[in-house]
Amino acid sequence: MAENKKVSVSNVVSLPQKSSSRSSEKKWGKAVCDLGFSIVPSLIFRAQARLGLNATQLAVLLQLADYWWDQERHPYPSKATLGERLQLSPRQVQRYIKELEEAGFVQRISRFASHKGRLSNHYDLSGLVARLKKLEPEFREAEENKKQVTKRGGMRVQKQIDQ
Repeated sequence: MAENKKVSVSNVVSLPQKSSSRSSEKKWGKAVCDLGFSIVPSLIFRAQARLGLNATQLAVLLQLADYWWDQERHPYPSKATLGERLQLSPRQVQRYIKELEEAGFVQRISRFASHKGRLSNHYDLSGLVARLKKLEPEFREAEENKKQVTKRGGMRVQKQIDQ
């Protein structure tokens, strides 16, 4: 036979009410966030030099990422649209995308309309994702080494990394 146990109200911990506005809205403002936002991992910025990306190549990748809304659906902005955003000609955008493709960050996939007309390319960013995943353990280890704390003579000191 099951016992009935009373729950004391004093043992119940009330959870804080979730704020209706997100932290990003608090930081940037609701009106700004209402126009959209893109989530990119910070590792792309921290590893920019290790990835061999110059500033314009990184900007092109970030613009492509802004159009990548779903994992299964590759972004497909036109070169003209990217050029307007980056203040580059469509031809310059095409050259930078070619460089990114040759470096293995992006794969261009041709897209055609039902009447056989050519549309803007799809851009597969799985190469970039794979490169970031490969670098992640190294950056994580470096981050953990920075945080590692040891005791010496009762004092807490941060361990230094020799590089």
